[in-house]
Amino acid sequence: MRNVILIALLTLSQVVVAQKAGDIWIEGRVKTGFLAAHRTVMGHLAKEHAFAGELSYLIQPKGRRPWQDAYRYPVYGVTAFFGSTGNRELLGNYLGVFGFINLNLIKRSRYTLSGKMGCGLAYSNKYYDSEENMLNVAVSTPFNAHVTMALENRFVFGDHSMNVSLDATHFSNGAFKVPNLGLNLPFVSLGYGYKVRETTHTQFDHPTFKKKWEFGVLGIFSAKEVSPTGGKRYPVFGLNLVSRRYFSHRSGMELTLDVISKQAIFGYKPEIPKSQRDIVQMGVFVGYLVPMNHFHIVTGMGVYIRDKYQPEDALYHRVGMRYVFDNGINLNVVLKSHWGRADYVEYAIGYTFKR
Repeated sequence: MRNVILIALLTLSQVVVAQKAGDIWIEGRVKTGFLAAHRTVMGHLAKEHAFAGELSYLIQPKGRRPWQDAYRYPVYGVTAFFGSTGNRELLGNYLGVFGFINLNLIKRSRYTLSGKMGCGLAYSNKYYDSEENMLNVAVSTPFNAHVTMALENRFVFGDHSMNVSLDATHFSNGAFKVPNLGLNLPFVSLGYGYKVRETTHTQFDHPTFKKKWEFGVLGIFSAKEVSPTGGKRYPVFGLNLVSRRYFSHRSGMELTLDVISKQAIFGYKPEIPKSQRDIVQMGVFVGYLVPMNHFHIVTGMGVYIRDKYQPEDALYHRVGMRYVFDNGINLNVVLKSHWGRADYVEYAIGYTFKR
């Protein structure tokens, strides 16, 4: 989780810099929802409604960066979350902090419909314990990734705003330790915001965008624990050869050739002898890229082209974030999964040539 914290700090630094050219809002909201038991073995966990509150620090940029113009001045910032998850006795309460961005779908002078994406870290006071809390089969670590996706309606009246949204919130550790079925919570929320500072809009002259390719390489490391509970934790190593095509300031495509050495495959059908060469997986990944200056969001699907033992599905998925420095160094935190089942979290450092 250290890389998640690092990316969050880098994102926060961008938020601090962005204050110089944007309106500042403070927003609070209350949320109610329920625990969606996405596995039958979780049926006993959903006992009550989930309730939560959020306090957000928002920035409304004024077009200082080209991508802000391209996205029609999206709102972004940092949120503190506190709430229950549908069973206080077994799941406890969650306290989290995450960075987010709202990408505008419909934008009018007083109304905005946006898609929200957020990622951060959360702490829970209740998690799996073989002696004291063995019925909590959803999470087994106190700290977990906190992922939020929402459809948000925002109404603005001068220095005031009202917000109504539907969101899906997810907590898990990315299979670092099992059990890790994860928590999925649909929420409906109502919020109020107040503008604490307004800046004057300035028309910036941005250079004409030129479509381009970038090429790079990423080194991946992670860890994965296998069932049953208390089983061995194996390291994961990988190498990605990356090509990216930018179509505009707001969209792009990513193609990668993935070479993966997942040591946990040695624990799959252990009666079959295996070598390091045997367990190497290779795949081709195609992703959609959302570039926002140094910060990128990527999501997509890949297919294994070499997978001798096939411990999972033939297809895999990625969703995550990246920070790209001017000197070409990349820091990545990406969740790799198979149809909603977490495989592991990819922590990566890489280099983009001629950045």
